[in-house]
Amino acid sequence: MMKIDRIGRAALVATMMIGFGACVAVAEDDISDAHLKAARSAMKAIKITEPFDAILPNIAQRLKGTLIQSSPNYEPLINDTVDTTALELAPRRADLEKEAAAIYAKTFSEEELNQIAAFYSSPAGQKLLKDGPLVIRQLSKAADIWATGMSRDLSTTTDAALEKAIAAEKKAEQPKP
Repeated sequence: MMKIDRIGRAALVATMMIGFGACVAVAEDDISDAHLKAARSAMKAIKITEPFDAILPNIAQRLKGTLIQSSPNYEPLINDTVDTTALELAPRRADLEKEAAAIYAKTFSEEELNQIAAFYSSPAGQKLLKDGPLVIRQLSKAADIWATGMSRDLSTTTDAALEKAIAAEKKAEQPKP
């Protein structure tokens, strides 16, 4: 049963990779080399694909856990086999870089990509990359505090206005002596 499952998974992965390769080939056909170079430069400057470096190691770790759980007697063999296979597959990481470059090149002009790369390679761009997440967290916190205050003030002001309007309405409904 386990062997059939692996064969099915291997066939699925192979089919996906063939499709992925075809998409990359089609995507890059209508994009110039200079445009792709600019895309790669911008991607490098903004470090956009760095998080993808962890994909294969995470997949390998999960696979090890699954296989060891079902066959704990083979833990050393499983670890060695998964590690060896993962290292053999590692060069395919370049396919993801190619796809990312094609996506960037289709989204931005060559000139825009060069401007993006120039900015994010500058000291200000590097500072934005480094400190941007902290600023966003602080801004989000400030927005939450502001929203809480606005909610309080809107509620208080609305309640006072409604009380005044209702009191005036009741006063107008009372018969005059």
